[in-house]
Amino acid sequence: MGIRQIVYAAMVVVGAMTALIGAALGLNLLLDETESAKDLIEIIQLFIVASAVVIGGVFALYKLQIFRDFEPHLTVSQEVSHRFVGDEHAHIETTVTLHNSSRVKIEVRKGLFRLQQISPTSDKEIRELNSKVFVDKEYKHLQWPTLWEVDQNWDANGLIVEPGESHHETYEFIVPREVTSILVYAYFYNLRFPKSPAEGWGRATVHDMMTCS
Repeated sequence: MGIRQIVYAAMVVVGAMTALIGAALGLNLLLDETESAKDLIEIIQLFIVASAVVIGGVFALYKLQIFRDFEPHLTVSQEVSHRFVGDEHAHIETTVTLHNSSRVKIEVRKGLFRLQQISPTSDKEIRELNSKVFVDKEYKHLQWPTLWEVDQNWDANGLIVEPGESHHETYEFIVPREVTSILVYAYFYNLRFPKSPAEGWGRATVHDMMTCS
């Protein structure tokens, strides 16, 4: 259950409890002190207002994002290195660090890792890429040629990051030595929104390979 559903459920529970308390008190006063229908109506109105205030307070806390302290959030960072191997290839090593900067445990079940070539790229290819940056006035990321792409999946409880802790994932690739600049992209899906890329966590890093490291 998400925070939104929890808030709504809390509103319903608080409202129901307040209404029951109001009804009980109203009935008690009716039987003990008055038989006036007017007084009973005033009592019911009083508790309706009280219920509205309580529910409004809970909703205000939600709108002020007080509950966001309990939303999952990962800070993603990368370290990329390379070394030339043989006469025609280079070895790429990248370590992705997932740091849980929230107050809740986070389970990751799906990730994406992509290695793209920035250079060398011909002027014709660059012009084609640049022409697709804006589509219907909406910005699109440059789609550099993909060298490698890995869809990573974990079983249940296979990758869990506790609050304040970090997890490291290392990937290795071999690319042609003629590649001089790459873009390394890592993305991890939010388990609560598996079909919404905008809800996950990612990081892109540009790495130049002009010299051996």
